[in-house]
Amino acid sequence: MPGRTRPIDKFAGAVAKCSKEGSVYGKCIMADYNNVYKDKCLTEFLKLKECYLAAAKKR
Repeated sequence: MPGRTRPIDKFAGAVAKCSKEGSVYGKCIMADYNNVYKDKCLTEFLKLKECYLAAAKKR
């Protein structure tokens, strides 16, 4: 099926465009990885999610 984009390819493209947000989220989690709890880095996660969704829509 030429011309069709597989979901994993679409996701990989979105991830590549959101490296800054991914780095910020990763640093937040790693700051105290022995004490991770629900919603610890919620604002960083939501920014990363929004970036992924925006990048996925552009493809």
